[in-house]
Amino acid sequence: MNLLGIDFGEKKIGIALATGPLSEPIGIVKNLREILTICQKYEVDKIIVGISEGEMAKKQKRFVQELVELTGLPVEFQDETLTTSEAIIKMKQAGKKIKGRNEDAFAAALILQDYLDKIKR
Repeated sequence: MNLLGIDFGEKKIGIALATGPLSEPIGIVKNLREILTICQKYEVDKIIVGISEGEMAKKQKRFVQELVELTGLPVEFQDETLTTSEAIIKMKQAGKKIKGRNEDAFAAALILQDYLDKIKR
């Protein structure tokens, strides 16, 4: 099963992919059409979207409604608390440059990996 992980932000969207037990950051997209193209290219079966709290959670839920309408794919939410902060720490530890704001793709990979680890249990 191919899974797409998403770290939704109002200006950019981090994307990660899992075709097995590990997630991998893909990059940053700016709109739903780009996500549709990625879903088709990688034959995605399900999308996992990070969900936070408060006003941002409302925006994420609206985004998911549009995503489902466009892709027709099932979507599940995964808690994204502190994933961007954790992504930055892990990138620094691994010696990765944070230039270009690619931490959102790494945050998407963490969200997706948390989901994968949860369903293994």
